[in-house]
Formats: sequence, structure tokens, C-alpha cells
Amino acid sequence: MEKAGLSSQTPRPVEAATASGRANRFSGSGKSVQGERPGPRRDPPRADPRPARDLAPETDELGSHVSTAGGVELAPRRAREIGAVCLQLFTKPPNRWTEPTWDPDVPLRFARAKAEEKIQVVGSHDSYLINLASPDPALWQRSVEAFRRELARCAALELDFLVTHPGNATDGDVEGGRDRNAEGLARALAEVRGGTRVLLELTAGGGSTLGGSFEDLAALLARIPPPWRDRVGICFDTCHAFAAGYDLVGDYEGVWAAFEAALGLDRLALFHLNDSRYPLGSRRDRHEHLGEGTLGVEPFRRILQDPRFSAIPKILETPKEPDPVANDRKNLAFLRALRWGGGS
Repeated sequence: MEKAGLSSQTPRPVEAATASGRANRFSGSGKSVQGERPGPRRDPPRADPRPARDLAPETDELGSHVSTAGGVELAPRRAREIGAVCLQLFTKPPNRWTEPTWDPDVPLRFARAKAEEKIQVVGSHDSYLINLASPDPALWQRSVEAFRRELARCAALELDFLVTHPGNATDGDVEGGRDRNAEGLARALAEVRGGTRVLLELTAGGGSTLGGSFEDLAALLARIPPPWRDRVGICFDTCHAFAAGYDLVGDYEGVWAAFEAALGLDRLALFHLNDSRYPLGSRRDRHEHLGEGTLGVEPFRRILQDPRFSAIPKILETPKEPDPVANDRKNLAFLRALRWGGGS
């Protein structure tokens, strides 16, 4: 059985058996065997007949990553189409180095759209090509400049956060990778002022990938100079955490005791809510629809009903195809049902 209180011991990630800011705007508001894929929900939430833009009250902390096709100023409307007032976006194609060219009035058009749709929280995720831990001098310099531009675009749009992966020390020198990452982050934060907070994302880990444990994130944070460290927080991805060995199914309170011990809950600024296609400790980052993967229902119920996290924005990164709007609405309905004690 899961423990009702904080674990007396700080757990470490469980390896798989195989060899393989801004201040938040919100306030108040079946256990699985390791490796076993739970069955489908018995009573999935029904579609709400109201227009999508009326589904999310302005204090709702749930949202999703939405498309910026046609321009970033279209993202707020897309968030409202799925019934959300929180969103995450890309400010450029994530798999290209090419920097976007914006008209000077893009920030103004974005601000107007955000106000019109009554969007409360907006953040970005940086390019997947950026590797601030790279030992290659040319790639590291390119990554630092790309990250600085990412942060500058976020500042121009007055975004709340910028999520970044800690990177990969491809030479196997993890300590050196942490040093390089911290230096790159500090450079960008020193050059780009504003309210956008940089969020280090917990990763699935494995190999020389940084950020696969709370202790690793803490070690990276400790290397960022104090003037800039206050602008850095943590993004907790549920799929990544489970893949890294943090047992949200069998030891929910133990996971958060470990987080508190290593990082402090006040450093937690964002959730990415994703189920996982692979078992605990797999080190494999593959997202699944909520309640349909190896995490199942209960961890999401507990997060939604946990008063410690009611003010933390929660963003979906679940599969989109073949119908992004329908899939986002389905997963958001699942979460809202859990918040009020529904779901199964």
C-alpha cells in the first residue's frame, strides 16, 4: 500500500529490471504493478456540450502545448478551442537551427490575442537541437546563442517560462557537462532581462543525458551564479519521472519527499502531464494519453487533488494525431474529472 505521509527515507530512482517567476496566478483550488500496462478507463469522461472557450474558468491551471502554425499570435485562440487558459508553444520550429524573422508588431499582436482570449499563463519550450552540455566548442557556442535568442523571443512576448532540457555530455564527462550548461544558462540570463523564468526539465535520463534525477538537477542549479539562479525553476514531467525510476504509482509521497530533499518544492514551477508507454525505470521517453499508459489513473488523480500543487500550471504533451483538438479536449476532460473525484 502507498504511504499516507512522507517517506522516512529519501528514495533513489528505481532502475528497470531489464538491461536496458513569475508567481503563479492560481490558488486554492488502481495501483499498477511495475511494468504492467493498466487496462483502459472503465468510465471515460463524456464530452462537455458547452462551447470550448467556456470550459476553462480563468483560474484553471490546466493547458496544453499548442501549434503556432501561421504565427505565434494564433496560439491563444487554439488554447481556447480546447478549453484552456494556459498554453505552451514553440517560438520557432524545434528541429531546425534557422532563426525566425518576425515583423516588429508580432509581440503586440500576440499580446492582443492573449488578452482577447483571457489567457493566463503562456510559456515556451526551446529547440530540441540545443545542447548546452555539449563538449564540442562549436556546437556549445551555437547552442548558447540559440538559447539566448529563444529567451529573447520569450521576453519580447512576455512569456512566463521557457522549458529547456539540460543536455547531453556526449564525452561522458557529466561534471563538465553541468559546468557548461550552467555557464550557458548564466550567459543568456545575464544578457536577456525580463520576467521569463527558465525551467530545467526532469529527463528520462540514461547514458550521458543530464537531468535524469533530482540530485542531478540540484547539482546543475548549484553551479548557476546566485544573481541568475532565482530565475531558474524545475519542470516535472510525469512520463520522464516514471521512466527515470521515480515511482509515482507505488510511492507517490516518497517521490515528493525526494524532490523536497534535493530541490525544495518551491523550485517546482510547471508540470508536464503525460502518461508513459514504457514501465518504471525504462529510461525511455515515450508519451501516452492520460490513463492509458503504465502510469494509469491514480498518479494523475493525486496530483490534481494535491493542495501543494493546485497553483502550479499543468501542461499536456500527450499524442496529438489524428485530431489534436479532440485529443487535447479528451485529456483535459480526464484531468478535470479527476480533480473533482471522478474518473476510474
